[in-house]
Amino acid sequence: MSAMAKLSVLDLAPVVEGATTREALNNSLDLARHAEKLGYHRFWLAEHHNMPGIASAATAVVIAHVAGGTSTIRVGAGGIMLPNHAPLMVAEAFGTLAELHPGRIDLGLGRAPGTDQATMRALRRYMGGADTFPQDVVELMGWFEPPVPGQTIQAVPGAGADVQMWILGSSLFGAQLAAHLGLPFAFASHFAPGDMMDAVQIYRESFRPSLRLQEPYVMLGLNVIAAETDDEAKLLLTSIQQAFANLRMGRPGKMPPPKADLKLDPMVEQGILQALSCSVVGGPDKVKRGIAAFVAQTGADELMVTGSVWDHKLRLRSYEIAAAAIS
Repeated sequence: MSAMAKLSVLDLAPVVEGATTREALNNSLDLARHAEKLGYHRFWLAEHHNMPGIASAATAVVIAHVAGGTSTIRVGAGGIMLPNHAPLMVAEAFGTLAELHPGRIDLGLGRAPGTDQATMRALRRYMGGADTFPQDVVELMGWFEPPVPGQTIQAVPGAGADVQMWILGSSLFGAQLAAHLGLPFAFASHFAPGDMMDAVQIYRESFRPSLRLQEPYVMLGLNVIAAETDDEAKLLLTSIQQAFANLRMGRPGKMPPPKADLKLDPMVEQGILQALSCSVVGGPDKVKRGIAAFVAQTGADELMVTGSVWDHKLRLRSYEIAAAAIS
């Protein structure tokens, strides 16, 4: 793959300190419109629950909001956490989105619950869900097929819908499943980079062509925080570092503003460095070199750039610099 990998956006709809959920959702739409103008390929939102700093729990609803306010960019879930949902209801929700926004809807599927045990019980789902993930994916693929004579239950909307399905993963399991089913594969290297290269290799080597996809297709998550200078970008990164530290210490909250003299517990800092090792942080030149190096190392077909920045205008600018880096 050349350095001209496609660029896409993963947005966590961050709720920042001093702002409301409503502002976060409006900012997500604004970022999507901005990304569309800049030539980004797709815009994904992720399902998280019980997280005060993330506004995209009802992921399909936010996708409808973003798709309704844009016109060409693909919009989807990165991802829907399938253990939390009945496959039929996912097919209906995304079938509806596909009817409203034909040819633009993506459905990335994850195996994790995207939350803690207590919240999972509140979602009325049980941890056995992860064990049935492959069967649930196959069932969901079936609901999107055109109905056959004598079929007693069908997804309406959903049956025959044009929804691009993806398997998301942060381990080798997702790579094997995506290869087996002949689906595109997105790896969560932006927060769980450990198995990235092994997962990509396993997926490519064991890929079986399907009606949905003829050749293996890999998208990798990459944190990009870009600013006018390297120092400014480093300062902007401190918001994510603080948010990660708070999460690791069991007190998730809204996203904090940048902090110039940030001091973290060394153990926590080490964990964050590992989790965020697939990151490019800097001014335009450093970002251009960093993205090119990451694509050269991984051979990714597409990069999903994520970069939560406390100040919305600076977040827009960060995505502008990233887009310019591959042009």
